Amino acid sequence: MTIRKNFFPVLLPYPSSSAASPFLSLVLCFLLLLITACSSQTQTAKQPQDNTPGETDSKLTVYGGILEQFDEVGRPIWSVKAKQARYTEEKEIGQVDQPYGELYQDGKVVYQITAEKADIQQNGQQLFLKGKIFAKDPRNGIMLYGNELEWRPKEDLLILRDRINGQHKQLQAIAKEAKVKTREQRIDFSGGVLANSADPPLQIRTEHLIWKIKDQKLIGDRPVQIDHYKNKQVTDRGRGDSAEINLKTKIATINKNSQIELLDPPMQIASNAMTWNLNTETVKSNTPVRVFHKAENVTVTGNQGELKIPQKTVYLTGNVNGVGQKGQSIQSDNLTWYLDRKIVEAQGNVTYRQVNPPMTFNGDKAQGNIQTENIVVKAGNTGKRVITEIIPQEKIP
Repeated sequence: MTIRKNFFPVLLPYPSSSAASPFLSLVLCFLLLLITACSSQTQTAKQPQDNTPGETDSKLTVYGGILEQFDEVGRPIWSVKAKQARYTEEKEIGQVDQPYGELYQDGKVVYQITAEKADIQQNGQQLFLKGKIFAKDPRNGIMLYGNELEWRPKEDLLILRDRINGQHKQLQAIAKEAKVKTREQRIDFSGGVLANSADPPLQIRTEHLIWKIKDQKLIGDRPVQIDHYKNKQVTDRGRGDSAEINLKTKIATINKNSQIELLDPPMQIASNAMTWNLNTETVKSNTPVRVFHKAENVTVTGNQGELKIPQKTVYLTGNVNGVGQKGQSIQSDNLTWYLDRKIVEAQGNVTYRQVNPPMTFNGDKAQGNIQTENIVVKAGNTGKRVITEIIPQEKIP
């Protein structure tokens, strides 16, 4: 680590990794001699000795200084300017007050930082900042706030901890911790994550959220809840064990125990995997799906399904089975459910059953209201006739 004091400009060679400690000792001793010889009275007035009995660490205090660190080929990995800097040679710990710094990756600035205090440990290979930290990525405008920052340049890892607040025109997020991969431009938020997307207007709640900034994707690999807003009001909500949201295409994919709930009409769609197009407001599932209408207490299942929210229409295909509150049911190959009209249209191998009175109808197609048991079964173009089966009730002796 190189410590420069503005009052004493010194040209120094870059240290090699194998001789870091001797080099630091020589530099510090040289600076200490300069400071002692030229400004010992000022130094003593500004920095009184505060060593307790038993302490033998030699401390160097530099006013208006710069702390810098370089990699093996001489490229900067950080530069920190501060009003005051202290360095303990034996422990190889540097402290700076009210710093402004720049973090470098491959010789280029990846984050600009400010904080109340900064600590440099482990022979200058890691940088620690503490207290009301602000970090900004000048490449994409992302701003991160927290109370503790750790920079590990060899791992390409920037870690912020303690009440993290991320700000960007595309996303705002709060969490307990954020890990930034600067080359990938990826941020992992963890611990009580609450993220708000501007477009599409979403709020995401989970314990771990990955933000791939270049790809404009959000990935939740833990149970996640997604609230969709219109005019600042929640209109529908998605849940699942994992999810991926493409902010560019406005398509969310929800996997494992996936559910989407509508507030108007009050409905729930459940499947193992669903695609939620937030732009067209459609939900599709290519796996077995279950649709439940809470107000009518009607459940319809099928091998595949699609919900068009603006049209309030559900399409189900393959082994379709609808069941009403009184046990009435309808089975078919395909079914269209018009939610506003409360009408279903079934096609292909239709079977309708009702409990009271117990009757069964078989035909090619059917139309009607499952809830009110008002279903009309018809023959199609196959030439098959509608078959009606009436099951007599047994008399109780």
